[in-house]
Amino acid sequence: MDKEVLIHVKGLHMIDSQGEEEPVEIIVPGEYYFRNGSHYLRYEEIVEDSRKPTINYIKMSPKGMEVRKKGVVNVHMVFEQGKKNMTYYSTPYGTIEMGIAATNLFLEEKDGGLNMKVDYALDMNQEHVADCCLAIQAQPKDCKKFTL
Repeated sequence: MDKEVLIHVKGLHMIDSQGEEEPVEIIVPGEYYFRNGSHYLRYEEIVEDSRKPTINYIKMSPKGMEVRKKGVVNVHMVFEQGKKNMTYYSTPYGTIEMGIAATNLFLEEKDGGLNMKVDYALDMNQEHVADCCLAIQAQPKDCKKFTL
């Protein structure tokens, strides 16, 4: 795959108590590279009420996925099937302790692109808040058949 890619990130939080769904979706240009058996993506996003970008780094392999955000928001999330990983999500408004327990991981390489899907349970401050799904797709920037 080319170094320059389009990255499609789609997330869905299913909040238990209200039965509501909270979708999140972005498509951004980014960078791709492959090193030591893992796929890496890097992209920038602007967080609400800030002019500074947050840099996102995603590491994907058949073993799991890691997401790092550095900037206005800071976090290092680790998704490993059957394991709960704890982290701190830091924002300008404060820090929240998060627990991430991946229940399903799927990585697919096809047509010069990548698809990664992770289902996980999300805890905040030791309390379950949502069951979530995160899908990440990367395709070469000049791909003639960009699909979502």
